[in-house]
Amino acid sequence: MTPDARERRLIGWAVGMSLGGGLLLWLLYELRAVLLVLYVSALLAIGLNPAVAWIESRRLGGRHLPRWAAVLVLYTAALVAALVVLAAIVPPIASQIHALGQHLPDYLDQLQAVLVRRGLLSASWTWADIARYVESPGVAVANVLGAVQNVLGVLGTIGTILVLPYYLLVDAAALHRLLLHLTPAGSRERAARVAGRVTRKVGAWLQGQVLLCGTIGTAVSLGLWGLGVPFFYVLGLVAGVGEAVPVLGPIISAVPAVLMGATVSVNKAVIVALFFWGLQSVENNFLVPRVMRRQVGLRPITVLVALLAGSTLLGIVGALLAVPTAAIIQALAEEFMGGDDDAGREPR
Repeated sequence: MTPDARERRLIGWAVGMSLGGGLLLWLLYELRAVLLVLYVSALLAIGLNPAVAWIESRRLGGRHLPRWAAVLVLYTAALVAALVVLAAIVPPIASQIHALGQHLPDYLDQLQAVLVRRGLLSASWTWADIARYVESPGVAVANVLGAVQNVLGVLGTIGTILVLPYYLLVDAAALHRLLLHLTPAGSRERAARVAGRVTRKVGAWLQGQVLLCGTIGTAVSLGLWGLGVPFFYVLGLVAGVGEAVPVLGPIISAVPAVLMGATVSVNKAVIVALFFWGLQSVENNFLVPRVMRRQVGLRPITVLVALLAGSTLLGIVGALLAVPTAAIIQALAEEFMGGDDDAGREPR
């Protein structure tokens, strides 16, 4: 091959690789929502795998449960727990919505009186006058339909994230073999070791997250019960769920508790706000760093940096995925940089 032909071939190869790389990046960008769903589902599957393995190891009639049955038992238990929670929170929420609908006209009249006293609204104006400045019915209907479509899309995504881990867990052994088969023969032992590290860390993260949610939910329920705030168990559940969303979740979950305290008295609302502030201080400075360091082996500074980076890149979703992603990166670093799997852990 002549030097000119070799040079043309090299240029053609470089151009083709550049175009192929650009096309790949474009596809990844267009499929980012799908890839994010797959990543979240994979994290859940990895995190639930230790629980499935424990159920699978139990003997029933002298025999171990098959993999699919163990996964089905776990999902059934989760469904039953969700139904119990819904049965506990739906009736009081429905009652509160009904009561709000009955008292809404009075609240609107009180709001109008406040606006009139502050000079923000003319005393001769009625709610019918204000309604004229609201968007036309057609625009309002379009906005409602758009909101409904968004809600259905979110529900569909959540459904996919809940169902996909089932199939990933059932086919975990086959997927593990496929991963090792795609890995060069000389690196399969390391790939299996990395997979084990990742599984342990993500599983520990999920256990730690459940522990945090349960602790905060219980503490809020008991605290609000002691303060005499209505529907303390519902507010405790909201706080427990909000704990799963780092940074913003605990703050948002405090709002309904403070408002519920305000229905008793202004002083009660202030006390509830101080209670949540104190609980947040204990959580941020002691509970979360200690649990994540003990369970996952992540240092507090690593957790904080991961939360900042995740929330900056993907908002709330990024904050949710920050800690398990940091745990995976740490597992890879420990393997390829010769770190200790228990580095950063405190003695039990």
